[in-house]
Amino acid sequence: MPVRTSSDPPTPVRVDVIIPALDEERSIGLVLDDIPRPPVRSVIVVDNGCRDRTAEIAAARGAIVVREERRGYGAACLRGLAALAADTDIVVFVDADYSDHPDELPALIEPIIGDRADLVIGTRMLGRRERGALPPQALWGNRLACLLMRVFWGARHTDLGPFRAVRRSALERLAMADRDFGWTIEMQIKARRAGLRVEEVPVSYRRRVGASKISGTVRGTIRAGSKILWTVFRWRFFPPRR
Repeated sequence: MPVRTSSDPPTPVRVDVIIPALDEERSIGLVLDDIPRPPVRSVIVVDNGCRDRTAEIAAARGAIVVREERRGYGAACLRGLAALAADTDIVVFVDADYSDHPDELPALIEPIIGDRADLVIGTRMLGRRERGALPPQALWGNRLACLLMRVFWGARHTDLGPFRAVRRSALERLAMADRDFGWTIEMQIKARRAGLRVEEVPVSYRRRVGASKISGTVRGTIRAGSKILWTVFRWRFFPPRR
């Protein structure tokens, strides 16, 4: 086996992005245009049952488009993971509504590249947040969930932000399973239980393009909030046996 010397060039880190999308034709192009290449190698857009031109626009901008018929944020993320190349080192999740700032991705993956973290959460609470970008119900629900994680597991999080990066090998250890609104908090709870190194990086956040399908409706807010709380209490009092 050849011995690597200090003069050898560093092995490039393979970073791939997953974007779950449902009827985001107005914003998906903006998101894809702002993703920095490098360090990103490829982008997978998951068509979660779009009835508009989201998939067409994504494909025209060079994204790999796959379809997941079962509706749900977690279901779309799982489909994206199944489409990843075998040699992916870091997986980044970005929303399709242009509320995140994809150009901040290098700062998000830096703790992983520097081998200080396995999972990095982009925290909107500590970054620049446009007024009204997070409606009150989402803001307070987020704070409650983070408080419960601290009480039950000692996990000090400030956000459940969807803009996040994770080492591929660490993600595989988590065996993610949630198929809808519990995806982000399930990842954070499992990361704590698995002893992963977790950091938060402040990220910017703006008003999304178009109306939210979750926090923008009473029904969506109740469904998302209930599922997040159920996920917390399930993992605290009825953790699945493995």
